[in-house]
Amino acid sequence: MSRFVFKLPDVGEGVAEAEIVAWRVAVGDRVEEDQPVVDVMTDKATVEIGAPVAGVVAALHGEAGALRPVGSPLIEFETAPAAPQKAAAKPPKADKPVAQPAAAHPAPSRTLAAPAVRKQATDLGVDLAGVTGTGPDGRVTHADLEHLAPAAAKSRPPLPAGEGITEVKVIGLRRRIADKMREAKTRIPHFSYVEEVDVTELEALRAHLNAGRRPDQSKLTLLPFLIAALVKALPQFPQINARFDDDAGVVRRYRAVHVGIAAQTDAGLVVPVLRHAEARDLWELAVEIGRLAEGARAGRLPSEDLSGSTITVTSLGPLGGIAHTPVVNWPEVAIVGPNRVQDRAVVREGQIVVRRMMNLSSSFDHRVVDGWDAAAFIQAVKGLLEHPGAIFAG
Repeated sequence: MSRFVFKLPDVGEGVAEAEIVAWRVAVGDRVEEDQPVVDVMTDKATVEIGAPVAGVVAALHGEAGALRPVGSPLIEFETAPAAPQKAAAKPPKADKPVAQPAAAHPAPSRTLAAPAVRKQATDLGVDLAGVTGTGPDGRVTHADLEHLAPAAAKSRPPLPAGEGITEVKVIGLRRRIADKMREAKTRIPHFSYVEEVDVTELEALRAHLNAGRRPDQSKLTLLPFLIAALVKALPQFPQINARFDDDAGVVRRYRAVHVGIAAQTDAGLVVPVLRHAEARDLWELAVEIGRLAEGARAGRLPSEDLSGSTITVTSLGPLGGIAHTPVVNWPEVAIVGPNRVQDRAVVREGQIVVRRMMNLSSSFDHRVVDGWDAAAFIQAVKGLLEHPGAIFAG
């Protein structure tokens, strides 16, 4: 028998190390060439790595959460054929597939399940290794766990009132988020600015355009209008569409507007990048926003869609809120986010009237952007949103 040592390959340009997110195999498993064996995460994306050879898994180097340098041993295979094993008895057929308790599978392999399902299993005290999934390729689903939930709850001893601690290891995307936020808040002296915007005309225009859209056109939300307003205003404020390399002491200003769009997923916050917003109309912006949001939620975005932004927009969606203080997406120098749109009583020409109002929250890197310039920039964006026809004027 021969031993094949597979070393962590270069999974991205300039990447020196990667974090093991999840093993898809265990020692003793037989795998085929190109069969997925491990998911790793770099600074840019999660990458699925396949087996370079067929064989039996002899050793795994590092558990979930471990950082492995490129070129270090990752997994070892015995490449000689494994001895044939007696087939396990098949479970009786049922009218409807259901999840089975651990006793029915004494030697299960790595179980397929989404991160949210794994968290639910941890909360319920269910060992995924003993669950037969009813999803595609045997993947465990939320429904499978709900089927087992009553039995799992009965098997757990009751906790004393007021006690109970759950330890959650910070790995994968959550650790990347933690590192990114710490770096941003450590490096950047933030200051935030909030402005009130009357979006009555904009909301009327949005409703009108949506009512007449073609079946192949995406529905317009507020974000395409906000991005279009940013594109219109930024040429007057080139220091805001920029990235600050503070190690080199260089601010790089960009003519192209590559907008990072902060998106919440089950696994955590990701920021896909809408490239060349300055070259797209409203409908094209809406399509690209939808594509990036869907890819982010499914975890299927390539690395090129997750880097290179020059300014970021963030939205709390239906939560909205009155105002917030967003964290600048380092090494950028500005981030802008809309808050809840709602009817408010305001004074116009001496009369109290009801208008559709929204607060626009923003944060800036005070090393690069002065307070006056930041306020002037947001005022320019406010003017465009309040008079949306100006967004499309030459």
